[in-house]
Amino acid sequence: MNQLFFSLVIFGGSLFAGLLGSLTGLGGGVVLVPMLALLFKVDLHYAIGASLISVIATSSGSAAAYVREGYSNIRIGMFLEIATTLGAIAGAWLATRTPTRGIAIVFGLVLLYSVYLSLHGHDDATVPRNKWSDRLKMNGKFPGPGGKDQTYAVKNIPGGFATMFGAGTLSGLLGIGSGAVKVLAMDHIMRIPFKVSTTTSNFMIGVTAAASAGIYLRRGYIDPTLAAPVMIGVLIGSLAGAKVLVRSNVKSLRLIFSAVIFFLAAEMIYNGIAGKV
Repeated sequence: MNQLFFSLVIFGGSLFAGLLGSLTGLGGGVVLVPMLALLFKVDLHYAIGASLISVIATSSGSAAAYVREGYSNIRIGMFLEIATTLGAIAGAWLATRTPTRGIAIVFGLVLLYSVYLSLHGHDDATVPRNKWSDRLKMNGKFPGPGGKDQTYAVKNIPGGFATMFGAGTLSGLLGIGSGAVKVLAMDHIMRIPFKVSTTTSNFMIGVTAAASAGIYLRRGYIDPTLAAPVMIGVLIGSLAGAKVLVRSNVKSLRLIFSAVIFFLAAEMIYNGIAGKV
């Protein structure tokens, strides 16, 4: 396989990963890392390095659109980034000292949880306000059906903050945006409406990834010839996903996403146990 053809194939896969990552708020890394490691036999550390660069591109591409449309809650995102950034630095440090097969198994388990999260949600009913969400001014609104704004209140901020530290650690360790855990913290713990959770997750994952990407760069795990087509493909895919999400019901796309991720999770766990990565 020559370099040009390899780059074009990587670009196509990255385009698909960016689209799915933007639609679900889980980040394109959940598709990219297994694709690079399993299909193209890229060393897992280099795959994670390229994925981190792509996650920054995903956030930069789709976050601007979501902020403009009024879905992302910037105040929530900036507050929770304190926890995720600290976690990302810790995770990147652990990744350079963890066996590759161990990372692959953990990654597979995270993918399985992403499937569960995609298929199980809760309704977006408004929850009672609490003193912390009022004091930190985190309550907000987002565009609803018919152009009418829907309001929401945030609760259990300490629980969400603690979970975000774990999300950041996973991001640095596995080279993903850890959007699955971010959406969990906002959607299930802090009871933020799903669309706000996914779009705010997209806003946050770039900062989290940037915190750990520096460590991978210093270790020499970011290859420009691999990262460039990945970054461009994910950026275009994330911009397309942002346009789709604000105009359509993504239930069927989430089912397709879950099927793909389940397959990748099984492959990653098997190859990790067998020592093939």
